Amino acid sequence: MAEQQSYKLPDKLPGHVGIIMDGNGRWAKNKGLPRTAGHKAGVDAAREIVRFSGDIGLEHLTLYAFSTENWRRPPKEINFLMRLMKRLLRDEVEDLIKNNVKLRVIGNFKNMGKDMVDEINRAIDLTKNVTGLNLNLALSYGGRDEIIMAVNKIIEQVKKGEHPEINEESFKHYLFTEGLPDPDLIIRTSGEMRVSNFLIYQGAYAEYYVTDIFWPNFSPEEFVKALNEYAHRTRRFGKV
Repeated sequence: MAEQQSYKLPDKLPGHVGIIMDGNGRWAKNKGLPRTAGHKAGVDAAREIVRFSGDIGLEHLTLYAFSTENWRRPPKEINFLMRLMKRLLRDEVEDLIKNNVKLRVIGNFKNMGKDMVDEINRAIDLTKNVTGLNLNLALSYGGRDEIIMAVNKIIEQVKKGEHPEINEESFKHYLFTEGLPDPDLIIRTSGEMRVSNFLIYQGAYAEYYVTDIFWPNFSPEEFVKALNEYAHRTRRFGKV
């Protein structure tokens, strides 16, 4: 477990933190390693951040693991990532339960193949009664895709003769994140200043924190820096 006493945490944590885990490839390139090594190192970083998040009492953590745009990568890299994620879903479940972590997957993951879908559903089912950290993995996820799919769900209701009342709150029920609170803080590693199609509806009023550190080097210490920065911001939500 993470040693909380070595970190100065803010008095109040954000309820929901989203992380755009970026920089695995560049981390590997800087070390003269293949991109696959960067993805493996990124998994180690994610594992540590998940455990730390549970230890400090964070309620919701959403990790952007594989985007709709990532399908455009070379087939060899995609195949490696699919094998890696499938193995992780299978092998990490016991640790998730042990560390009181409940898994949820958001995104159009049904296009990832039956074996992957089976592993996802198995992991979700095995952790469904856990009461600690809610870990949301964004797999085959894209904010635009999510909104389009939500609109199509509403259209189908209308075709059936139903007339749903649509407003900002009711629309959320059609999203992958139904039932989740909007993110309070979104962190992006590797210094890139863009949202990359991540929670673009839900993150309308999230606070953003960008660090130049590549994801494999993103440690609990760096996470605490982001949490403390968030704690010193004033959130106005458009008000004065």
